[in-house]
Amino acid sequence: MESTQLTKHLKLPFQFNVQKLKSELESLLKTKWIPHFNADGYDGEWNSIALYAQDGDESNISADPNVSSTLKETPILNNSKYLKKVIEQIKCPLLSVRLLRLGKGAFIKPHRDYNLGYENNNFRIHIPIITNQQVSFILDGIKLNMEEGQCWYTNVNYIHSVSNNGESDRIHLVIDCERNEWSDRLFFSMAPESSFFPKEKNNYSLDMMKNMIEELKLINTAGAKETIEELLSKIKTIEST
Repeated sequence: MESTQLTKHLKLPFQFNVQKLKSELESLLKTKWIPHFNADGYDGEWNSIALYAQDGDESNISADPNVSSTLKETPILNNSKYLKKVIEQIKCPLLSVRLLRLGKGAFIKPHRDYNLGYENNNFRIHIPIITNQQVSFILDGIKLNMEEGQCWYTNVNYIHSVSNNGESDRIHLVIDCERNEWSDRLFFSMAPESSFFPKEKNNYSLDMMKNMIEELKLINTAGAKETIEELLSKIKTIEST
């Protein structure tokens, strides 16, 4: 009997109004964006605006899975009625809600996030507001083509990276949630329940590192080249043991 293939991403059945999203974003572009806290994890510009945060503190852009009880709207959302409506479509307890902007020419290095897959009872949703054809979002060796107004689940426990080689910034609404009955009904209607729960811990395999190197060669930025060297060094160490 064949084992069920793991579901590491899903295009969810929502399509939001791109014009309304961009209209509200226009005023927010003048807001002070805060550089992402993981300064060593990217090259170029990667910054954020908090829409929900602990105690409504708009300067707090962290994504902490332990703050849902004190999570509140930030003042930034006061004049963003459509963004609030979009967020309300996700009928789960919220852990973090941010706008994330990846500047043109910027690169988020391959990494994993902590306990943000469905198997951890937490999950992340991406809703692109502004993107372009030269954005490359690689999750576990697979390129995801996320289009404006769509809604995607991504299991970021798996290695992922993003590069923006286009001429415009990429801006996503990113929502971290707690799994609940609503999300179970939605997710399990789209893929088998067992496919969301790996039996073994995902490891950094040789094949995965080699696939990542090929993707990084296409990106061809300074950060990508640096990451390739790190991966080659790990491969050499594994193959010599």
